[in-house]
Amino acid sequence: MDPLLLGGLVAISTIVVLFSGLSVALALLFVAAGFLLIFDGARSLQLMPEILFGSLNDFALLSIPMFIIMGAAIASTRAGSDLYEALERWLTRVPGGLVISNLGACALFAAMSGSSPATCAAIGKMGIPEMRKRGYPDGVAAGSIAAGGSLGILIPPSVTMIVYGIATETSIGRLFLAGVLPGILLVGLFMAWSIFATWRSGNAQVLAFTNYSWRQKFEILPRVLPFLAIIVGVLYAMYGGIATPSETAAVGALLTLLIAVIIYRLWSPVAIWAVLRDSTRESVMILWIIAAAGVFSYMLSSLFITQSIAEWIGTLEVNRWVLMGMINVFLLIAGFFLPPVAVILMAAPILLPIITTAGFDPIWFAVILTINMEIGLISPPVGLNLYVINGIAPDIKLRTILTGSLPYVGCMVLAIVILSLVPGLATWLPDAVMGDRF
Repeated sequence: MDPLLLGGLVAISTIVVLFSGLSVALALLFVAAGFLLIFDGARSLQLMPEILFGSLNDFALLSIPMFIIMGAAIASTRAGSDLYEALERWLTRVPGGLVISNLGACALFAAMSGSSPATCAAIGKMGIPEMRKRGYPDGVAAGSIAAGGSLGILIPPSVTMIVYGIATETSIGRLFLAGVLPGILLVGLFMAWSIFATWRSGNAQVLAFTNYSWRQKFEILPRVLPFLAIIVGVLYAMYGGIATPSETAAVGALLTLLIAVIIYRLWSPVAIWAVLRDSTRESVMILWIIAAAGVFSYMLSSLFITQSIAEWIGTLEVNRWVLMGMINVFLLIAGFFLPPVAVILMAAPILLPIITTAGFDPIWFAVILTINMEIGLISPPVGLNLYVINGIAPDIKLRTILTGSLPYVGCMVLAIVILSLVPGLATWLPDAVMGDRF
């Protein structure tokens, strides 16, 4: 059978199996096993266990559970509330400062935890009621937290960037650095829209502020600065050549647990066990998807589907930006239904040769792909962050949360356009810190 037609059958079969309710990992395994059995014979199935476990034979994968432990330890404490309160005290006199405080807290907490749902829950529990009490529109209050939470997969350390680096054999250190300036760009766009929407609402209560003394401003800092110091230390150790990503992640996880115990008195064995249990559950889920995606990628390569698609795309006489637009549409649609890790593992092996042939930088593309995944986190029908916000503030209708988040989707699309016009926003910092690749 023609490999391109076979690729279409694989895509349709994968979508059908995913919508059947099976987990992503099992769906990928069943589709891969079925097509290998039909088109390559039973002998190919003998290689599946070796490929399955071989996909996990990568030292860099150790950084995933370590960074997840960091995030779980932070999420189990009052770090999010303290971070929000610290920013609120320092920015209270700025017009619209409360929504800026929330977005800033989301960005910093996302950098510490690397988890979008945890960021929405931690910052939203305090931020949304406070914004509503001061007269911010419900759409701005809910939408800003939902969008701010999505920054967790872009601002380093990011688990999705680690997965992309492993799937494409790209430097994880460069990928982390590539997300810094685009992350700041997104935060700036989110803040600009929030201030505009607040001003447009015309509610004078929004400009009301509470006076805090300098003592009150400084007394909150010792609770949050240690966590920020760990993030800075982890990144310095990684980029200073002191340790590998896996080693820095392990040290960061240990220090985060110690700070959670010392500062937030996380003494209870039950609480510590909950952190380790939740981290293990999420780590196993991600690693299971990675292993299954390895088998799925082997099937695509063994049946010459990946090579044929790349060759076919190369023969198309279309402008490379038209091609990139088509890829973005595909990623947006995939992100609406699948979690970011699954999309990256399924799409990266196919898309990487296409974008490199078209002359695009794989580091730059990682940022574009990640922003597309962020859009999926605040867009239906899955839109995980939307449901987290709805759980925090059930009296705000899901429709209001969705309409409030749509302008932030526009901000993300604008960020993709800006990065397309100025790709150096993603590539300059990695090249400046780690040296030019070319």
